[in-house]
Amino acid sequence: MKRIPELSLFFLVVGALAGPLGCGDALAASSTPSISTAGSAAVPVFRGRSLSSGKGNSVPAGDVTMPDAVDMALRHNPSLGSQEAQGQSSEEARKSARGAFGPKLGTTYSVSKQERKTEPATPSTTRPAANGTYTWAVEISQPVFQGFQLLATYQKAALQADSDKASVRNAELTMTENVQTQFLNYLRYDESARSQRKALDRLQDQLRITTAFYNVGLRPRLDVLQAEVDVRQAENTLIQIENSRDTSLAKLNTLLGMPATAKIKFKGTLAHVPFTRSLEQCLEAAYRQRPDLYMAARSVEIAGKSQQQVQSAYYPQVEAYYNITQNGNSLDLQNRGDRGSRSAVWEVGARATWDAFQWGTTYYADKEAGWLVTKMRYAEEDLKLSVGYDIKSRLLAVQEAEKRIAVAEKGVEQSTEAYNVALARYQEQVGTNFDVLDASSKLTLAQATLTGAKADYLTALAQIYVAMGEFHPDLMRR
Repeated sequence: MKRIPELSLFFLVVGALAGPLGCGDALAASSTPSISTAGSAAVPVFRGRSLSSGKGNSVPAGDVTMPDAVDMALRHNPSLGSQEAQGQSSEEARKSARGAFGPKLGTTYSVSKQERKTEPATPSTTRPAANGTYTWAVEISQPVFQGFQLLATYQKAALQADSDKASVRNAELTMTENVQTQFLNYLRYDESARSQRKALDRLQDQLRITTAFYNVGLRPRLDVLQAEVDVRQAENTLIQIENSRDTSLAKLNTLLGMPATAKIKFKGTLAHVPFTRSLEQCLEAAYRQRPDLYMAARSVEIAGKSQQQVQSAYYPQVEAYYNITQNGNSLDLQNRGDRGSRSAVWEVGARATWDAFQWGTTYYADKEAGWLVTKMRYAEEDLKLSVGYDIKSRLLAVQEAEKRIAVAEKGVEQSTEAYNVALARYQEQVGTNFDVLDASSKLTLAQATLTGAKADYLTALAQIYVAMGEFHPDLMRR
């Protein structure tokens, strides 16, 4: 310990400690491998989303296509804001953990007053200062070795930040699927409504023809009643379809971060886009690109780092320090009066602490963390199996809907021809009214089946792309 008159040496030692004493965990941190991002496919992780309530969002003036709808949802849907905020929070936590590698600088200022009565009286130079003692201390400390705790903490925070970024991608994929599904539902109901209106027109025409025949005595009243019943049923079905369409429209507006009552013009067609990938290609893409698999792998690593944090208690904690303390009998630490004093002391050294025995606390905590690592590994393997099933079932759904489209197209063609024949026979007075109504009903059913098959195919296509971890905002592009 050595007395010095001023703080000049303090600043010299601060610079020295920032270099040679920054070893141990800090050196190990420099060799930490960088963490790659999830997947190799282009994944739009938006920053600075607009998280308004929807009242301030302007309604698009023109037609909104499926890619436009997906982009609007990713930018304005409030549910994605929490995921992005979590990712930003984890990134700041990583930076905070990184700061623990550097030195710490602290300062204290205190004042105390002491009275001492002795017989005989002590000299003034040894008696306590009349105005009290003022002390100012500054200390800088640098962790040298913390049993790899600092390194494990930083790596765990970095892994968590990386996992949360993948979580944002996963949420965006899910949102893309939801928007596309609702968009296709809207197109399905809109197309079904047009088809039902045509069916209603056919039935109304048939009612007029049947009524005309009845008026001239060529058809019985029963034919008119049957035609009227079919017209009312068609009107009821049209009302239900239009209500489903409007409900789907409201849900789609909500996904886009807009009010449910917003008047948005959505434009699209239920076109057939061939899907040519094999099961092996789909599985390879899923295992490489799915964010949830990436998150599962990071969860295993995070559990490993948590175990390493526990294991740090097996090792001693070493810290280097340097401090300066000044004392005086006035606020500015100067020596005033015959009972005062002024001193400055600096100290440099190192200290180590080691809990050598804790009745198995660290040992069993280490075992607990180890079992958590095993749990995460099992969960990761289970997820991989689930991904395989998911891809297989989605691919089968695509193939099934594609086959249904071919069958439904043939059915529409045959039903149209059957309706035309039945109508011609009825007009020639060689067919019955029931034949016409039955043919019209089958034609309507065939058209609805075709519309449903096309919508189911595109919905299955959207689902398999998401299952592979790929963004395809426009399903119509190959």
